[in-house]
Amino acid sequence: MRRTSTHPMRRVVAAGVVLVTVVGVFITRLVDIQVVRADEYNAAADAVRSREVAVFGSRGDIVDANGVVLADSVMRYDIVISPKQARSAPFQREIEDPADPTKRTSVDVPIEQAAAEVAGLLGMTAEQVLQVVDDALAADPDSDYAYLSKLVDTETYEAVDALDIAWVYAEAHPSRRYPNGAVAGNLVGFSDPDGAPQAGLELSEDACLAGRDGAVSTLRSLEDWITIPGSERVIEQAEDGGTLHLTIDSDLQFAVQRIAAAQVQALGAKWATVTVMEAKTGRLLAVADVPTVDPNEPSDVAAEDRGSRAFTAPFEPGSTFKAITSASVIDAGQGDPLSRITAPYRIRPDGADINDSSVHDDLPLTMTGMMIESSNTGMSLFGERVPDAQRYQDMLDFGFGVESEVGFPAEASGDLHGGPDLWGVEAQTRYATMFGQGMTVTAVQLASAYQTIANGGVRMPVTLVDHCTTPDGEVTERASTKGRQVVSEQAADQVTQMLEMVYQDGWLADEWEIPGYRVAAKTGTAQVSDGSGAYGSGYLVSVAGFAPADDPEYVVSVSIMDPVKMNSSAASAPVFRDVMSQVLKKYRTAPSGAPAPELPATW
Repeated sequence: MRRTSTHPMRRVVAAGVVLVTVVGVFITRLVDIQVVRADEYNAAADAVRSREVAVFGSRGDIVDANGVVLADSVMRYDIVISPKQARSAPFQREIEDPADPTKRTSVDVPIEQAAAEVAGLLGMTAEQVLQVVDDALAADPDSDYAYLSKLVDTETYEAVDALDIAWVYAEAHPSRRYPNGAVAGNLVGFSDPDGAPQAGLELSEDACLAGRDGAVSTLRSLEDWITIPGSERVIEQAEDGGTLHLTIDSDLQFAVQRIAAAQVQALGAKWATVTVMEAKTGRLLAVADVPTVDPNEPSDVAAEDRGSRAFTAPFEPGSTFKAITSASVIDAGQGDPLSRITAPYRIRPDGADINDSSVHDDLPLTMTGMMIESSNTGMSLFGERVPDAQRYQDMLDFGFGVESEVGFPAEASGDLHGGPDLWGVEAQTRYATMFGQGMTVTAVQLASAYQTIANGGVRMPVTLVDHCTTPDGEVTERASTKGRQVVSEQAADQVTQMLEMVYQDGWLADEWEIPGYRVAAKTGTAQVSDGSGAYGSGYLVSVAGFAPADDPEYVVSVSIMDPVKMNSSAASAPVFRDVMSQVLKKYRTAPSGAPAPELPATW
């Protein structure tokens, strides 16, 4: 007979005993944690606190065409305290043992001493520090957070950190810096102390520049307010912003601002703008505004001086616009530089009242002579040959009446005073717009129109931002290189020839001569509205032109508001001369070859 084995049963019993034992240990441990030692573990949990800390994504740089930094981000620090910890008890600090320099010892540091130490580094008094602590606790007896100082530099932060005060710590706070100060300040714009863009390209190009903040969590001991090593956990990864590349040349920008500022001061003018543009591309090389703003200290200038008037302050262009109307006349086949009219001092077509700036007998002028003499009546006699609808469309195609491609903050579109529908019932406006009155344009629009003439009638998009580069190297192009034929090449060339005669034979020939170069330019003087719809006593003087006229490379437009010591276009001519000379020299532009062709002014 075989005996039945009992070993399997014994193993089952043994396993059961072990299981019961393990469960018993677990229950015993659970009771110990939740009941017997609950107070102890709760106290330990209360001794640490989880804290979420922002990790800043750095805002991107703004650089000029050569990579010179116009705006960047630097790390600053906010000095923060835990009011609750400050008043809880003196903290301990390790120092060299006075009795034995080879040893270290701990000493109690009372709040009064710590307050005096940190106050000395922050330009405060100990009483002010203590007041911050007490005010925070009065508002919230459990307050763990209050600012002592914001945006301190790295040197100050390191000095505060070296004090090793348990209830004082620092938080990183990126801040905007503008290393070149006021150079291109009106274009670059500025941010507020918390980094939010407020003006200029900082605002309009925020999509390129803005970083995205992240966050990490850490555990801090409430006993000594020290971060527990290894407790950091990334909640969201931070991302840096992109780099904004401009077409501006900061060296040229500096020189142009200096030239404009000197003339504004000399003439007692209210403000001035100077625009420099590449004739073949529409790229802006300099856009100077006076007064200008240092983005590091924007509050140092009046609010109205913190933007770029070249984009935002439309004005009546006056006689500089005669080049545009002349281009329309020639393009429509209604005239050429040799076409003849008789220009009286005054005409009254369709009830309008048009006169020249000074009384004169009837003048037998060619279209070239009309430009040289800057005759309003002569321009009107030529301009009326073009249908209103066509002339209006030409104005739009030249870039007037609409914002430029730049899209600068608060950019103005100008006012063409209703176009042909209104011109048909307001004869005065119809004729006035032919010679740049009764309408408004911006300095950038005027420069763009002259770029079109200089470029054989092809208007190029106005470009201030070339591209944006993301932190991973991806390039987002902003500049369009596609041009549009506005008037024929022949019309543009013939207007250029007439503008050369204005420069060479006009009344300012000696004032704006640039030896060695053929230049095409036209001045303008316009009265300024008094804000009620009537003209006031002030004037805006301007000049626009390009060089070398035989192979145009650069366009310069100048506008000066209310030059009280000289309210004629002679005020703007020296600025045009000095800026264009600087541009031609800087870019080593070859002098002109053959002289300008002579065109008769009279018949």
